[in-house]
Amino acid sequence: MAVDFRDGKTFPRRGRQPLGDFLWLARMFDKARAKAGHTQDGYIYPCPMDRAMLRRWGIRPSEFTAAAEEYQNDSQILSWLAERVDADRREAANAWLLGQRYRLDRQDADEGVAGAVAPFPWRDIMFGIAIVAVSWIIAWLMLRPHHL
Repeated sequence: MAVDFRDGKTFPRRGRQPLGDFLWLARMFDKARAKAGHTQDGYIYPCPMDRAMLRRWGIRPSEFTAAAEEYQNDSQILSWLAERVDADRREAANAWLLGQRYRLDRQDADEGVAGAVAPFPWRDIMFGIAIVAVSWIIAWLMLRPHHL
C-alpha cells in the first residue's frame, strides 16, 4: 500500500533507519511506493541519494522501481534486495551513507525528527560569500577606468 505524504505530517522513514542490514532502503521503498500511488507530494524518487545508494548496491533504478511495484511489504523488498546485493556492497553503501551526516541531519530536522538539529549551513554561507566576492571583482574590473 502506498504511503501518502500529501498531509505534510507523514514522511518517509529516516535514511538511517535500517531495514534488515540495509540503510536507506526503508526510506527509498516508502518514496517509491508513494510515487507509484501518486502520493509523493514534494518527495523525489529516485532522488540523487536514492541513485547513489542503488549504484553502490549495483541495482538499476528501473529494477528497484519494478520491485517496489511488485512487492508490497518490507520483508518482501528486503528479501528481493538481499538476494542481489552481497555483504561487501551493502556495507560499503551503508558506510558511504553514514558519511553523508550533514544531509541526513538536515533531512531529519526538516521532517521534525525529535531531537534532530539542522546543521549550521557553513557550506552554503561560504558559497554565497564567494559568489558575492567574485561579483564585486567583476564589477570593479568592468567599471575601473581603462588606460591605453
